[in-house]
Amino acid sequence: MASTQIETVNTGADKFKLGAAVALLLAALAAFYLLGKQGQVVQWGALIVGLALAAGAFFSSEPGRQLIAFGRDAWREVKKVVWPARKEAIQITAYVFGFVLIMAVFLWLTDKTLEWLFYDLILGWKK
Repeated sequence: MASTQIETVNTGADKFKLGAAVALLLAALAAFYLLGKQGQVVQWGALIVGLALAAGAFFSSEPGRQLIAFGRDAWREVKKVVWPARKEAIQITAYVFGFVLIMAVFLWLTDKTLEWLFYDLILGWKK
């Protein structure tokens, strides 16, 4: 089994890029609300441009590149999954629904039995 070492190196440039991404995100939100009187096109344009710049700053940093690599690895793993055939999926779904129905009836009967036991027999409260 191969050991995997994870190194986290926070350089000043990465910290600056992350700070810039946060600042651009806040600026985009502020611009969206402050430019409300300029019209929706300007308002939404400022928000979209600010979000795109913030995303660009984030994805150019090391944490952003690691997030992209994680997404690629996750997608590669999803492709390896052997999905059940339609018939199998329908059968499994029917089993789950049947089990849920049986449990719902069981819990309802248990509740009504305990209600009858405590309120009618022990306490003598009639409804």
